Amino acid sequence: MAKKFMRGPCSGSFSGEDESFSRNILESIADGAFTVNHNFEITSFNRAAENITGFNRLEAIGMKCYNVFRANICKSDCPLKKSIETGRDVFNQKSIIKDIDGDTVNIIVSTSVLRNNDHSVIGGVETFRDISSSESLRKKISLKYSFQNIISKNYKIKKIFSVLPNIAESDSTVLIEGESGSGKELFAQAIHRLSGRKGAFVALNCAALPDTLLESELFGYKKGAFTGAVKDKPGRFALAENGTIFLDEIGDISPAMQLKFLRILQEKEYEPLGGTTTVKANIRVIAATNKKLKEQVEKGLFRNDLYFRLNIIHLVLPPFCERREDIPLLVQHFIDKFRKTTKKKIKSICPSVLNILMQYDFPGNVRELENIIEHCFVLCQSQEIDVECLPEEVVTSVSKTMAEGDDTDTAEVNPLSNAEASTVWAALHRFDGHRAKTASYLGIDKTTLWRKMKKYEINYPLKK
Repeated sequence: MAKKFMRGPCSGSFSGEDESFSRNILESIADGAFTVNHNFEITSFNRAAENITGFNRLEAIGMKCYNVFRANICKSDCPLKKSIETGRDVFNQKSIIKDIDGDTVNIIVSTSVLRNNDHSVIGGVETFRDISSSESLRKKISLKYSFQNIISKNYKIKKIFSVLPNIAESDSTVLIEGESGSGKELFAQAIHRLSGRKGAFVALNCAALPDTLLESELFGYKKGAFTGAVKDKPGRFALAENGTIFLDEIGDISPAMQLKFLRILQEKEYEPLGGTTTVKANIRVIAATNKKLKEQVEKGLFRNDLYFRLNIIHLVLPPFCERREDIPLLVQHFIDKFRKTTKKKIKSICPSVLNILMQYDFPGNVRELENIIEHCFVLCQSQEIDVECLPEEVVTSVSKTMAEGDDTDTAEVNPLSNAEASTVWAALHRFDGHRAKTASYLGIDKTTLWRKMKKYEINYPLKK
């Protein structure tokens, strides 16, 4: 039966109704399929073949098949040539082709000879299946854009990635500035892991404690130092000996604590509360703040000398709203994370959800995106997260923004304000501009993708 319905587009021996039926079957199968004549010129090319290779059928038809596929077996061990020459079928032969972007795709190939009604050989048919799973693709993307548990393709973040190993080799104090939820502690942990320090990574949120508690938490105390101190207790500096201490929200500490911090940074020593012996500290200090410390200094709210002690290495993390290209990557990362902990079988989000997330401002930065995906996992009962699973305030915020944009005609002026255009743009980001993979992800033809890109004036360069 397979040979019969594949025969029509080449020989023209079917009636119009039969030919239409055979073409419908050809379009409906999940495997790529194409036919060639005696000169190995492509005479038909189905939708799945377009999605796998990235070539539009109008481009492919008439081309030599080896110019489209550029397979490793085209010249030396072509299964299609074998079938045409011998009349025998070839089943499940592995091959590697190159898609339109030049990337390799692992496929399994089966071929058969094509005959007309007189049983004369008129060409061949090949079906092929992409055996590169979506999970493998996600892993490749994750590996490409991950560094020490930090995932990003944003050029500012990748620039920081490039200098982190050099920063880690030194013992210099590091100041990390960024909005709450932007991942400051992740970068501090990365520096510690890369440093090779033998001690622990110890973190403390300085804004969470009043001065009296903060001092005892940092420096520890001796028995009898105050009421209730019934035994010695080591502080965070002692626990971080030979390691790294991460002082989050350093910009919120009082002037009195600023002076104490200055001493330990200058002298590398401290005294536990109630103690009389100075303790030497072998620690790496990484401080972080959601404020711009230089402005705090200018306002007289932060000591100038402490600022310069902290500001030896200065990293500034962009807010998440400036890293929208990271949204698809991080969404998949959090889905994979929560799938492991919840045992749910959720695999992805629908394009409408991605569209909403791409337009949301994320005042809570990356942490808020993680919370949103966790919220969706609680409500979602299928393998794909839909709009109904999103927090109501997220959907409302985006709807309001789009409505305001419509009032001022910005949806027409800026194509990324359009819901459909935003979805296309996000998918192109996800796959580095690969047209075939983007179209497959969106569930549309590659030609449809091109039309939408042209309609919304989306110019996304192909990956070289």
